[in-house]
Amino acid sequence: MTTRVNFQLELEALDEALEEMADMVENNIEKSLASFEKRNVELAREIVQGDRAVDDMQRSIEARCLSLMLHQQPVVARDLRMVSSALKIVTDLERIGDHAQDIAELVLRISDANVMENVGHIIEMASKAKLMMKNGIRAYTTRNTELAYQVIDADDEVDDLFNEVKEEISNLLQEKKEPVDDCVDILMIAKYLERIADHAVNICEWTEFNETGTVQNIRLL
Repeated sequence: MTTRVNFQLELEALDEALEEMADMVENNIEKSLASFEKRNVELAREIVQGDRAVDDMQRSIEARCLSLMLHQQPVVARDLRMVSSALKIVTDLERIGDHAQDIAELVLRISDANVMENVGHIIEMASKAKLMMKNGIRAYTTRNTELAYQVIDADDEVDDLFNEVKEEISNLLQEKKEPVDDCVDILMIAKYLERIADHAVNICEWTEFNETGTVQNIRLL
């Protein structure tokens, strides 16, 4: 087997590992947001206790990327872009997984389920952030730059909803309608949702780089 063929097989294995990690993270986000929307404490506990697999997968993929760079020494720009993009994307996936766990931990702390009903935009924000994350991952795995651009454009909507949530929580605190701790926890959940959307944008920007050699119209490789 030639060096080039072996390298191509290694790249394909790297891609498969990234897709496996992406599926794992997407499943965790689905469960975490379901635990939030339905106040499912058992589901939240499952997420809190199950983050180790994502961390193990991250370390495995990073080791694979470094091995490719050290031993295979990619000489074609596209190959180097793929390996470097994978190193960046795996970090974003791991952080999305962390935020899934963060949200689940907060679900376990919220004492009054009614607080969510008084923060009307939080569920919509969760839905949009989840869709951005799913489409961001799909854009990378299918090499779909048009979908990546759609995800990047959608980030403004999540930012606007975050501002709405902050306004709603500020009003609740002023009117003393809900426990202060619960309002703070809801605000933190909203912040994690905003970060999930930001990581989805990162994945899409690295998808663009992987396919075109540019990030935000700046040519790198």
